[in-house]
Amino acid sequence: MTVTNPTEYVLARQVLLDVLEALGPHRDAVVLVGAQAVYLHTGDADLAVAPTTTDADIALAPDLLHDEPLLEAALRSAGFVPGANPGTWHGTSHIAVDLMVPEALSGSGGRRGARLPVHGNRVARRTVGLEPALVDNRDHELQALDVTDERTFTIRVAGVAALLVAKAIKVKERLDQRDRLKPKDGLDMLRLLRAVEAEPLARDLRRLSDDPLAAGVTTEAVAILRRHGGEPDGELARLAVRAVGVLDDPDVVAASFAVLTEEVLAAYDALPSAAIR
Repeated sequence: MTVTNPTEYVLARQVLLDVLEALGPHRDAVVLVGAQAVYLHTGDADLAVAPTTTDADIALAPDLLHDEPLLEAALRSAGFVPGANPGTWHGTSHIAVDLMVPEALSGSGGRRGARLPVHGNRVARRTVGLEPALVDNRDHELQALDVTDERTFTIRVAGVAALLVAKAIKVKERLDQRDRLKPKDGLDMLRLLRAVEAEPLARDLRRLSDDPLAAGVTTEAVAILRRHGGEPDGELARLAVRAVGVLDDPDVVAASFAVLTEEVLAAYDALPSAAIR
């Protein structure tokens, strides 16, 4: 069976390749995060809702950035236009690419712009929850979804555990402003939980919990899963149900989220931390 990707997803991949091409030697500092990374791991994950996204999200490792070319100059030369917020760049069809730096590596001062020596304070946005992406990632060959586009780039893509942490932190930040909650984030978490068996996912989460850079947000994400993910009527399961809508049985979706979460947490709790090994 031939799978047809939604037009907006095809364009989002095109713009992602555009920005990777523009970044040139800085690609070593890139880790793909967000929905495009999720779908590389999960495909359709046996869900009724087809994978789709209208943007691209990139985490940057500041210590791997070169002094030249300047990020802003490289992006502008490739036709990207800065958005209103630090780190947002618009490409073809006004599709957004968000360049982000984990909060822990963003430097002091400022609330939104990452402090990058040489490259300035607006080219990338400081973002909590992406620290694990710089620890848990693997090389992946990224191709266009348009058969007429022959470009490919090998870049690092955040692992399932890192993406699960980032999604959990994102949801927690929005719980106090429910109009900002996005059901799709809950559905993406369900995709991730379905993509990997509980024990290997738990091992990766435990490894991140023991890592100096990733430990804080990973421990926080595990706590969020405990509080909001282990019951069918929990906040995270309800988000996934809303995203699926009438395309799937809500009781099955909610139960699946809760069961998979509990399996991961049980496996995680059975693993000793580095401090007591």
